[in-house]
Amino acid sequence: MIRILIADDHLIIRQGLRLILETEEGFDLVGEAADGAEALKLCAELHPEVVLMDLLMPNMDGITAIEKLRQTQPEIAVVILTTFNEDDLMLRGLRAGAKGFLLKDTDRATLFDAIRAAARGETLLKPEIMARLLTQLSVPVSPASPFNLTDREKEVLAAVALGERSKEIALKLNITERTVKAHLASIYNRLGVDSRAAAIAIAAQKGLLDERQN
Repeated sequence: MIRILIADDHLIIRQGLRLILETEEGFDLVGEAADGAEALKLCAELHPEVVLMDLLMPNMDGITAIEKLRQTQPEIAVVILTTFNEDDLMLRGLRAGAKGFLLKDTDRATLFDAIRAAARGETLLKPEIMARLLTQLSVPVSPASPFNLTDREKEVLAAVALGERSKEIALKLNITERTVKAHLASIYNRLGVDSRAAAIAIAAQKGLLDERQN
């Protein structure tokens, strides 16, 4: 059973998610929070594996809660609940340590897949949403980038931004899956992050993906 906690200040969102999750085997909704502070309290008490986290909440926002969870309970996977008009907040949330994000009007199958992927420690980002997000928020960076990614690392990073998994990237670039993981480890080290989501967020903000496209 995957233990799940919902953090959203809108009761109707929490009720809707509860009804959906109760229809699927393998999920255990252990708690609901109306703001970030309550989410932190419940996480400490209930130890969920996955938190579905809204970003705009009173008292303590979702981004602050994600940052604090990363410090106190880094084993908990956070999936951002968002809408189409929160692009900048999404990137900040990913950079803070979230595993990925879900639109609040997402379909059941995508919701279930994202929760299971997060519980496994994977990052699940819908390619079409990520592409739109990166297109809108990427900014040019000078050729003298301080990160000094290799051409191959930029190829791997670009593929990750499209939502491709290690096995798919390996086939695409004609390298082994182990080599892909080695490139990812190097990318994380250069960018100072520890997840695919955070790497994409940094790359988008610094224009590294645009650099690869040019």
